Amino acid sequence: MNVRIEVIDREGAAHQLEAPTDMALNLMELCKAAELPVEGTCGGMALCASCHCYVNSDHQLPEQSDDELAMLSEIFTLKHNSRLGCQLAITPALEGLSITLAPEEL
Repeated sequence: MNVRIEVIDREGAAHQLEAPTDMALNLMELCKAAELPVEGTCGGMALCASCHCYVNSDHQLPEQSDDELAMLSEIFTLKHNSRLGCQLAITPALEGLSITLAPEEL
């Protein structure tokens, strides 16, 4: 099964992505596969925030782990809807999700 996810890049362009739910991918890996400007420097361990994004849609997402909360607390561009893409597994519940890539930290 595939889900559709909208990713708005840092220039405001919307990208409609199809993501398989049976490959244990996360949102960061999906963005990297689509060649969007997401680094994923730490390899998905919630240690670098290079996959920081803002959730635009009203989806029920998994609770943030202590590691994710700790990393987000260090971000200057933090908003109420901030998440780390590496911490959001691609599941059927993400159908129709819309995110915006956060600005790169300086």
